[in-house]
Amino acid sequence: MAVSVIFFNYSIAFFLTLALAQQQPLSYFCSDTSGNFTRNSTYETSLNNLLSSFSLNASHENGFYNFSSGQGSSTANAIALCRGDVNAADCFRCINNANAELRNRCPNQREAIIWYDTCMFRYAARSILGLEENREGSPSYIRSNTNNVVTDVDAFNQALDSLLESLTDTASSGKTSLGKFATGSRRVTDSQTVYALVQCTPDLTPVSCRSCLTQSIIYIPQCCDRKQGARVYATSCNFRFEIARFYNLTAADTDTPSAPSPPPSNNTATTGNKSDSSRRTIIVSISAVAFALLVISICIFNMLRLRKPKSIPQSEATEAVDGIKIAKSLQYDFDTVRAATDNFSDANKLGQGGFGTVYKGTLAGGKLIAVKRLSTDSGQGDREFENEVRLMANLQHRNLVRLHGFCLEENERLLIYEFVPNGSLDKFLFDPVKKAYLNWESRFKIISGVARGLLYLHQDSRLTIIHRDLKPSNILLDAEMSPKVADFGMARLCAVDQTQGATSRIVGTYGYMAPEYAMQGQFSGKSDVFSFGVLVLEILSGQKSSGFHNGSNIEDLLSFAWRNWKAGTAFDLVDPSLRDGPRTELMRCIHIGLLCVQENVAQRPNMGSVEPMLTSYSVTLPLPSEPTFFYAQQNSIGDAAAGAGLKFGGNDVRFGNEIAVVSENGLSITELYPR
Repeated sequence: MAVSVIFFNYSIAFFLTLALAQQQPLSYFCSDTSGNFTRNSTYETSLNNLLSSFSLNASHENGFYNFSSGQGSSTANAIALCRGDVNAADCFRCINNANAELRNRCPNQREAIIWYDTCMFRYAARSILGLEENREGSPSYIRSNTNNVVTDVDAFNQALDSLLESLTDTASSGKTSLGKFATGSRRVTDSQTVYALVQCTPDLTPVSCRSCLTQSIIYIPQCCDRKQGARVYATSCNFRFEIARFYNLTAADTDTPSAPSPPPSNNTATTGNKSDSSRRTIIVSISAVAFALLVISICIFNMLRLRKPKSIPQSEATEAVDGIKIAKSLQYDFDTVRAATDNFSDANKLGQGGFGTVYKGTLAGGKLIAVKRLSTDSGQGDREFENEVRLMANLQHRNLVRLHGFCLEENERLLIYEFVPNGSLDKFLFDPVKKAYLNWESRFKIISGVARGLLYLHQDSRLTIIHRDLKPSNILLDAEMSPKVADFGMARLCAVDQTQGATSRIVGTYGYMAPEYAMQGQFSGKSDVFSFGVLVLEILSGQKSSGFHNGSNIEDLLSFAWRNWKAGTAFDLVDPSLRDGPRTELMRCIHIGLLCVQENVAQRPNMGSVEPMLTSYSVTLPLPSEPTFFYAQQNSIGDAAAGAGLKFGGNDVRFGNEIAVVSENGLSITELYPR
């Protein structure tokens, strides 16, 4: 009887799980850029009317739907797009599921988007028809196949590039019977073929469609190098490639006649009703086999568990969920990295910091990388290593340094990054000779780029991340002197609905740490804003915050900036080499910097406000209040440590059983400099 009950319960659970899995979205994005709406507002009414009005008979063009509801500022606009090879009934079911799911997942956002395998659905409180919005910071979904190409990688890449270029031409022209949709294949070797699909929303112009696809395809070397397949979904276009055909043959297909046919799979089908029937048969067969295996496995597991009870320690369970194993697809072989760096030779050394050494490397294909090799005797190394891999594996932005992978073998802990040729900002900003390369245009470009990077971390990424160690040595400069925020070993990941947190482990660098964080361990996006404000004032003055030279005197940069702001002589802060620059822009940046370093957390702007302050003069800036000065902050920490009977003066300050990992001299955990 007990076995029958168990069997019945598992049967119900299995089929419910199977049904739900077939309806799960690939990804979704709830945008805060357009703000939220309140319950029972006119916009909510418009949105509900819009979503409920969708029907199978709705007017569409090649699976593309465009509809709106409401008037004026309360108008809700929506678009939906089905994959070009999907029939009308399946298209309708997918979009119907999508609009219901999106309202559940984004209950009060005025703008949102959701992607399924066969459709996309999006709504907004603004006109979105005909807009190409595939830009940095805009919502997107990127996923690669876990398997690598095992044959000729160069031949595979050449075939893929040729195929995607051809399909982009076909789709952007819109001359097929399915609109801006194309599928096709290219032979790589006698035994391998690559298949691809590209699609734009039909409302895009040919130029916009081509631009959107091009901007999406350039992600391949960054996210999916050497992978057997990948998919990238943007708001207005998408593409996918695999080594087995995953789409139905259509009139838009450009398969080469000589290409070998792939073996049948659950993704392969003919057209019309035969396709649906085959697909259902395959799914039912696989489900039945999987179900039988599941039941057998459960029975065996239960028998073994009854015979020999065994508990898993909580630490092991946590490690299995949160550990490095989540990023196995990024793992490099140690011998590969050792060969790339010429056995970590001194000639390839880029810099050295508290947690290890950074080396320049060249992979077999000529790709340049930067390898951070953690010291084996680093007390904090393992924690920061795992933290950086887990966070960076999910981040993609032009103003964040990109993690290519990691190596975890025996005692070796290696992080592999993109190579950034000009090294860190501090090597230019504080060098009396090299600072000549940083004119006002370059410095403003760096300020704006860092602001965009932080905005992405705080608001636009799928994760909410507080960096906690923002400073010039953690800003890298590429060949065009564009900034990339680096060193995420100290960063903290917040829950989706969490905007702040607290910790007893204080990490960062004196002079850049917000007072509420340095004294009480309270961190939030506003603590990064404080660090950003210090960084802005350093970029404007060309001097370090902790050692600002005012003639023969050395004082704190924040106190000097505030004193001169109050006296109406704030321009005295500006680096002499910049004083012929645009005075209005320079003064506005001083103003923004002082707003960011205010002692009162509530009065500091968030990065969502800072970015438009920098780019639009129509934004009125409030008057700043007095900041917390560096020396006062440092002395307070020192007094607190002394009062607790603790030694103050080294790089570490102990609070209870925790260590505040800080740097008094402004050195980065890992410093890079150009060669």
